[in-house]
Amino acid sequence: MNEARMAGALLALDRIVILTHRRPDGDTVGSAAALCLGLRQKGKQAWVLKNPQLTEKYSPWLEGLCCDEIPRGASLVSVDVAAEDMLLKGLPENAEIVLAIDHHGTNSGYAKQSLVRPERAACGEIIYDVLKSMDVEITKDMAAALYVALSTDTGCFRYSNVTENTFRVAAELLRTGVEVYPINRSLFEIKRYARLKLEAYLTESMAFYSENRIGICCIPHALREELGLTEDDVDDISGFARMIEGVEIAAMLRQLPDEGVKISLRTDRCFDAGAICKSLGGGGHVCAAGASVRGTPEEATSALLQAIYTYYPELKD
Repeated sequence: MNEARMAGALLALDRIVILTHRRPDGDTVGSAAALCLGLRQKGKQAWVLKNPQLTEKYSPWLEGLCCDEIPRGASLVSVDVAAEDMLLKGLPENAEIVLAIDHHGTNSGYAKQSLVRPERAACGEIIYDVLKSMDVEITKDMAAALYVALSTDTGCFRYSNVTENTFRVAAELLRTGVEVYPINRSLFEIKRYARLKLEAYLTESMAFYSENRIGICCIPHALREELGLTEDDVDDISGFARMIEGVEIAAMLRQLPDEGVKISLRTDRCFDAGAICKSLGGGGHVCAAGASVRGTPEEATSALLQAIYTYYPELKD
């Protein structure tokens, strides 16, 4: 689908429930909030399904928009969800995703109809164009939500996924008069002391491979409990090792309480993080991707290095 057809499909619905992905970030939350507000402006009954993993950092953007369960007769629309396994747990077994709006090139095509734009840095960029195609007037509240989407998925416009279109949309959002300084400060400047202690631990414990071109960090589950870390504390920690000069591939391994490890991979443009993570059962973008594997952090490190060396044998020590 293109943006105009997606707009038409949304306007053809009367009751819509918007789905965000597991461990929701700023892009899925901001996209859902803006789309919900836009649909309501067009006279639709619209809600965002309550996500039990929503954190304090992003919960204000969905205030007054959520429903606890799917109302009878509502159509399901997902935003920024690449695959079925990223959908919320607890959905009815027969739940059918009617429409999906996404920017992941690895989107599995789980919805009946999808609008996928891998070239967009954030799903919020696509939502903006869909809202404009719906002839929605972009309010300050919508602009703020979309700014959260754009800024978080681009590292406050620092990442390599930023394009001319990203700045075009951001400029249009600022024209509404939305104040972005307090958003930037809350998302990118203020840190809890526990986060700083985590960064100190990662600095001391990270491991390097391939003549320091690969940097791997691990957050043990016990450390999370010891420091009292929240999801907000680790929300944007994935690329930590890439701040080290010479590191081109950075991995953050988060040990889970159920004997698994979540891998977040960040790479320079010349390496395909999405392909590497897809070989481990995950997926994502060229420069940012993830996967979950069974086993210990040591076993996850070994599996990740093997996947990297399979695609890029020149990196093997």
